[in-house]
Amino acid sequence: MKKWHITAAALLLLAGGLHAQAPTASGEITKLDKAGARITLKHGEIKNLDMPPMTMVFRVSDPRLLEGLAVGQRIGFTAERINGQFTVTSVTKGP
Repeated sequence: MKKWHITAAALLLLAGGLHAQAPTASGEITKLDKAGARITLKHGEIKNLDMPPMTMVFRVSDPRLLEGLAVGQRIGFTAERINGQFTVTSVTKGP
């Protein structure tokens, strides 16, 4: 019985992991492509990517990150370079 509780707790933590990272940048959504798993952001500086403020398209690591988002919304996000592609790996609503 105890193993089941530990496994269930681990699964809950993993499921919540889509949004668990602390955001490293902020921006405004200018376009959503849910079918293509892409998001266009007008963003501030992204220090970990050595990227100045601009508007650009990002892939998302998991299409579920786009659920509940809308054009014009401000978000916090974490982006990384994965296999040569700029990819959003976490999203939080608000600045």
